[in-house]
Amino acid sequence: MIDVDAWPDLRAPVLVLVLTGWVDAGAAGASAAEALAEQLGSGRVFARFDLSDLVDLQQTRPTVALADGETRSISWPVIEFMAGRAGRDVVLCVGPEPSLRWPTVTGEIVEVAKRLNVERAFSLGAMPAVVSHRRPTPVLATATSFSIAQEAGALRTDYSGPTGLQTVVQVALGEAGIPAVGLWAQVPHYVSGNPSPPATRALLSRLRELAGVEADLAALDEACDTYVEKVEEGLADRPDVAELVAAIESEHPPLPTADELASEIERFLREQ
Repeated sequence: MIDVDAWPDLRAPVLVLVLTGWVDAGAAGASAAEALAEQLGSGRVFARFDLSDLVDLQQTRPTVALADGETRSISWPVIEFMAGRAGRDVVLCVGPEPSLRWPTVTGEIVEVAKRLNVERAFSLGAMPAVVSHRRPTPVLATATSFSIAQEAGALRTDYSGPTGLQTVVQVALGEAGIPAVGLWAQVPHYVSGNPSPPATRALLSRLRELAGVEADLAALDEACDTYVEKVEEGLADRPDVAELVAAIESEHPPLPTADELASEIERFLREQ
């Protein structure tokens, strides 16, 4: 079902998976994938999975554009595979969730990963959470094994229930012997419907740490500053939401920074 132009020649690539349609608060996962795609050296789309017969086109609509300034062109829903280099070889798998045949789609994605000898896989997304926009964006993880979970750090272990295709693929990759991690940025629930540069930056930062993928985050720094300024302006007009933010911050005091924690440990050791 996948149309392959030519298989890329890659060395122990990492797979980055973003399938929209389930939950991606602040569009953080999609934005992170877009930013990474723009930075891939020699990046090219090498395969496509046509979803036009597998999605509800009233929910996942095709798009129209002017191809040459005059002629209309229709783009149908598709999952695309892109390969390139960002410090190491990377395969990006990006597209909308299909409405039908999830086991078949999952199997196809896993076969691509096996064919390319993917070393490890990461899915990116974000969810609304009771957190403050004034603090660093937490990123929780899910993993296919305990050892990988230890590397990933803070885990999301409190959820069971309906899930998205990304998680289905993550589980299938683990069953196929490919370690997989799901990274979930925690976006303040009171602004989760707006694009969140801080959440996008947090996902890319964790991807750099865990996958060894090089991603320039400088371009997001200014966007993050602007985002916080706009949220603060909005709070000035919404005292009820401002009170909610204050309550969140009072109930969840900030954790010490790494430098503060190191200083505290040194002080404790000196006193012993």
